Amino acid sequence: MSIIEFCQVCYQLNQRQLISDLSFTIFSGETLVLLGRSGCGKTTTLRLINRLLTPTAGEVRVNGRSTTAWNAIELRRQIGYVIQEIGLFPHFTVAQNIAVVPSLLKWERDRIESRVTELLELVGLEPQRFKNCYPHQLSGGQRQRVGVARALAADPPVLLMDEPFGALDPITRAELQREFLRLQRQLGKTIVFVTHDIQEAFKLGTRIGLMQAGQLVELGTPQEFARSTHPEAQAFLNVWNS
Repeated sequence: MSIIEFCQVCYQLNQRQLISDLSFTIFSGETLVLLGRSGCGKTTTLRLINRLLTPTAGEVRVNGRSTTAWNAIELRRQIGYVIQEIGLFPHFTVAQNIAVVPSLLKWERDRIESRVTELLELVGLEPQRFKNCYPHQLSGGQRQRVGVARALAADPPVLLMDEPFGALDPITRAELQREFLRLQRQLGKTIVFVTHDIQEAFKLGTRIGLMQAGQLVELGTPQEFARSTHPEAQAFLNVWNS
């Protein structure tokens, strides 16, 4: 079942075309990895989904409705968002950071506390040890785990992840990639994941969408991508094999 659709989407900023005629479908429960070089339009595409940006032409549909037909706040509460910089509030504890959206939704205090405990356990952080810590007291990997927990707090069906592991050391990155796969098997979310790392794309993606100059030039399973003859796909594959 399709959950997100791009229908001939274009996005222009200051007379510069950043996204051109983008049309594809994202299916429920899959992890679609958007792969590409810096500046190719990956993050712009991600932000068109949760209406941080609005198409110049065409439309993006979430659950069959154009993003412009949704109330923006209502839409974003159904879509978790994890970024490389994590974006935790520095003066909030871990528990307070995770509780931001449930608090906005006016959940009962006991329900919020229970959810915080559940999510910390889910992402591999011992609740009693970490819930009262502040972001500066955590390692990069621990902060990223809290960022994932916060994105999952209200149990959104869709998760957008913008190079979430890109700033981490290789060992922590590999560990969180394994955790990501475990969480996806357990939760079955629909995930759109941005990266410039082909190894990460092959490891995490149900399908890989390759972007170049604001266009989607290849879309398929990792096995299909490995057989692609497109020059940009070949460039990424050659880097991996070198």
